[in-house]
Amino acid sequence: MAAKSDIRTHKRWAKWHHWPALFCVLLTAACAPPLRTERYFPPPPHDDKPPRPTRSCADWRGYLPDTAHPEHLPMRHLRVNFHVMNSADSSHNFQPDEGRAYLLRLLACCNEALDTNIRNWRSPQGTPVLPRRYRYVLSPQPGDDGIYFHYDDSLYYFISQGANQNNYSRKVIDKYAVGKDSILNIFLMVHPDDSIKSSTYRAGGQGIALGTALKVAGIFETKEPPENFDGLVNHEVGHILSLSHAWVEDGCPDTDPHPNKCWVWGPDPPCNEQATNNMMDYNAYQIALTPCQIGRVHAVMANEKSAVRKCLLPTWCERNPTRDVVIRDSTVWEGARDLEGHLTIAPGGSLKIHCRLSMPAGTRITVQPGGRLWLDGARMHNACNREWEGIFVQSKGDLKGEVRILKQPVLDNCPAPTFKEKRR
Repeated sequence: MAAKSDIRTHKRWAKWHHWPALFCVLLTAACAPPLRTERYFPPPPHDDKPPRPTRSCADWRGYLPDTAHPEHLPMRHLRVNFHVMNSADSSHNFQPDEGRAYLLRLLACCNEALDTNIRNWRSPQGTPVLPRRYRYVLSPQPGDDGIYFHYDDSLYYFISQGANQNNYSRKVIDKYAVGKDSILNIFLMVHPDDSIKSSTYRAGGQGIALGTALKVAGIFETKEPPENFDGLVNHEVGHILSLSHAWVEDGCPDTDPHPNKCWVWGPDPPCNEQATNNMMDYNAYQIALTPCQIGRVHAVMANEKSAVRKCLLPTWCERNPTRDVVIRDSTVWEGARDLEGHLTIAPGGSLKIHCRLSMPAGTRITVQPGGRLWLDGARMHNACNREWEGIFVQSKGDLKGEVRILKQPVLDNCPAPTFKEKRR
């Protein structure tokens, strides 16, 4: 019996001996400082404080992709469509079924090339190879697939030289472009029969960029696969995206002027030293872009006044839950950004913003305890004129998030302070 009594006593003790530990946990939780979150509003500007000089927000160096944090420069999608120009008897370009299949493959090849970057042969040693962070997306209108076929005896051909030269003419664009203010229209044309017969006429793959449209020719006539023309299309779109030919003084310190006379590399002079693989040169490869070239592309895409920005898929309007950005280390954004999710500065993280920052509708910037946000003349807004929530600073006990003003910022498209927030 004594043994059974001891067992019952042990069970009672086992039942209750957890309570002191549980009580301590509850007491600790009750005594822990709460997490406080308050909306932040910049103080009124001080007229007596001279503005700090900052780098121009158009400078390409502010738009270089960070390979450790690619999400800091979101992928941009350039909307495109295709127009196959043919003669009235339909004998001078692709038929619809064949043409659609060819152009869909060409678009895939162009994007595969954009997703690939290698060292530019003519850049200084040590020049980094950065991702390009832009692609094309076919943009149909209601009731179509974004690939159009036109039969027009006066506008189906492309002449690059001679008395009847029309490569600079915008007539075909003005007549057939679809959504030309928001989509890059690509016209697939052909060299005319009489030009092809001339020994002095260049009838290969050619193109020309005209505003936010481009005309290319020679694709149908050569009977070559789509893989052979992604460089041509990417090159011409590069002009639309502000890039010049890389063999001249193009404003980029990491490209090198050269004679541009080597279509391919060869072991013998001069092409063992003068060959190039840059997308903006004329060569058989057209695969490399330098950091400066990539930075210039993203600078023009971020410029609210540029025509090409209107051709981008506006992924920055609404929040994408998979695109939230968390800053955990020391980061400086010297160029404009169009984010696609919440922005959080985590404990120990620091973010300095110099230029425009667009936040999606309904999102916020949160500075967690121990995080720090520096505002250096930044303009924070929603690029689609929708409302975002603003800046929120958190604190927990003595540990607080901080917002430091280096140059007066501007907050647009977010709620005005409430009466309670004004009195705080």
